[in-house]
Amino acid sequence: MGPSVVLLHGIRTSASMWRAQLEALAAAGIPARAVDLPGHGTRIGETFSLDGALDAIDEAVDASPGPVILCGLSLGGYLGLHWTAERGAGRIDGLIAAACGTTPRGAPLAGYRGIADLIHRLPDRGSAINQFMVDRFIPDPAAREDVVSGGVALDVMADGLRAMASVRPLAAIARIRVPILLVNGRFDHFRLEERRYLRAARARPGIPQSWSQLAIVPGASHLVSLTRPQEFTRILVTAARAAADRV
Repeated sequence: MGPSVVLLHGIRTSASMWRAQLEALAAAGIPARAVDLPGHGTRIGETFSLDGALDAIDEAVDASPGPVILCGLSLGGYLGLHWTAERGAGRIDGLIAAACGTTPRGAPLAGYRGIADLIHRLPDRGSAINQFMVDRFIPDPAAREDVVSGGVALDVMADGLRAMASVRPLAAIARIRVPILLVNGRFDHFRLEERRYLRAARARPGIPQSWSQLAIVPGASHLVSLTRPQEFTRILVTAARAAADRV
C-alpha cells in the first residue's frame, strides 16, 4: 500500500493554505487530506480547543490509508507533536513538524497573547493587519489567495494561544517513536530552539539517528510551505515515500 499525507494548517488560516501541496501530492500519486481545525475554515463558527483539534486529527488519520505521514505547520506543527505523543502510537509512520521551533511558554507567549488581544479589539478585529502581513511576506499572488480563500479566523487567537500554553513540545518529542523531520525557513522567527528540538529527537533511546532530522529551507520565512512551496513539497514527497519503504 502506498503512503498518504495528513496536513495541519497554522493559526487563522485553513486547509486552503495547502492547495499547492495537495495538487503536487496528487500528481505524484500520493493521497493527501488537509484538515480544517476547530474555529478555522469550514469550522470557523466553532470554538477552538485542544481536545477538539486532537479529535480532528484523529478523524483525518483514521480516514487515511497507511503508511501515514502527519505534517503540521506552526500551530499545526505544535499540534502534530502533541497528538503524536498523546494519541499517535501505532497510528502514523512519520511526523513533519514545520515552523514550530520555539517552545510556547512564559513571557514571550504572554506578550504574543497581549498583542493578539489588542489587535482583536480593533474595529475590524485585525483583518487589515492580517492582510498586510500576508501581502508583505508571501510574494506569490496565488499563495496569498491560498491563505485567505478558506476564510481568516480572526476570532481564534485567544483560544488558540491559550491551548498552546498547555503543550510541551520537548516532552512530546521524547515520547514519539516514529521518524521526526523538523522543517524551518531560513528566516523563520520561530526557529530559535530548533537545535534543542533536534537534540531531543536524537536522544530518544532505541531510535535510529536517521529518524531525527532538521531541514532548513533557504529563502523561506515562517510560512515555509507558502513562500517556498516546491521545496516544501519535495520534502513531503520524499518523507512519504521513505515511510512506504520502511513498511
